[in-house]
Amino acid sequence: MTGMNRLITTIRPYAWGSTTAIPELLGTPPTGEPQAELWMGAHPGAPSRVDRGAGPVPLDTLIDADPVAELGDAAVKRFGPRLPFLLKVLAAGAPLSVQVHPDLAQAKAGYADEEARGIPLDAPHRNYKDANHKPEMLVALSPFDGLCGFRRPTEAAALIDALGVGALAPYVDILRAHPEDQALREVLAAVLGADPAATADSVHAAADAAARLATTPGTPHAADYAAYAKAAHSFPGDRGVIAAMLLNYVRLQPGEALYLGAGVPHAYLEGLGVEIMANSDNVLRCGLTPKHIDVPELLRIVRFEADDPAVLRPEAAPDGEELYAAPIDEFRLSRYLLAAGSDPRTLDPGRPQILLCTAGQASLRAQNGSTLTLGRGESCWIPAGERTELDGDGTVFRATVAA
Repeated sequence: MTGMNRLITTIRPYAWGSTTAIPELLGTPPTGEPQAELWMGAHPGAPSRVDRGAGPVPLDTLIDADPVAELGDAAVKRFGPRLPFLLKVLAAGAPLSVQVHPDLAQAKAGYADEEARGIPLDAPHRNYKDANHKPEMLVALSPFDGLCGFRRPTEAAALIDALGVGALAPYVDILRAHPEDQALREVLAAVLGADPAATADSVHAAADAAARLATTPGTPHAADYAAYAKAAHSFPGDRGVIAAMLLNYVRLQPGEALYLGAGVPHAYLEGLGVEIMANSDNVLRCGLTPKHIDVPELLRIVRFEADDPAVLRPEAAPDGEELYAAPIDEFRLSRYLLAAGSDPRTLDPGRPQILLCTAGQASLRAQNGSTLTLGRGESCWIPAGERTELDGDGTVFRATVAA
């Protein structure tokens, strides 16, 4: 057995990151620079490292050297010789782009097409960085604001109409006159297809109206308008502000989660959370970004289906594990709320696991008697086949595979 190993992790300094949230989690001084994501896993973009006595080694290198020992035979047969998920702490201090992810068939076809056309992987107009899908889940550690899925067209029409911006009236008419999928498709295509310079004034007017309505007593959807105004402040004049108004605003409380499947447009606005996803980097953007937007490909990928955002809460098992259920095999996310003096929890040894402590302290004991203590923001890698006991006084998230 290779034992359990503390992860040496990388922080990604994206511009939208909070300057304080991850340092507060880790108990380190802020640097003054944005710290957006803390990555835990074997993604080649920033693999975690482990030290088994010969110095730190990237986790993807260890897995490549002996996939069955690290991942287990079942996971290798099901997903291939790679860790199929990536775990993150995500700290949004400003809105991320409105985006959508392809399903597996779309990702494979899109990647093959761009490879055949010789588009470099680092080209700014490249859509598909790999041939995998990217379903994801986010669990809030703090109050967390986001946009998730389309509003019903009539509701979006009323919200936009209340802004009183005449240039947006054609969108309101379409949303009220056409069937759901047609209305949403036509308006999103029109918004993203419009000339940025020609629409900047109407976007500014919409943002000003949203900010005013957000503070007007008795205004329906005041919190929604506040969220759109915040996005507009970060991306002044961006057409994506109007596109964002087609989406549901949602605020998660700590412990609540969102699952985002293929084709669902979404954006994270502000807050700290634990995020898990299939091991992919395929993103098609819809707005609130200076990056490339491929409108025809985006319209092919987006699912134009209106629905209320499904806020998930964990399901408790008799052994104390709380599962965030998701319809995906590549990852399985759960948490343990540990109390001092309670019996240790035995973790299923049949799967590869990453454990992340987000509050208090957790103690781990391997079957060979070795021990490891995790504090806030610390994580560890447990290879498949390693029987481990968990106890302590705090909160631990457990990431593994579902099948």
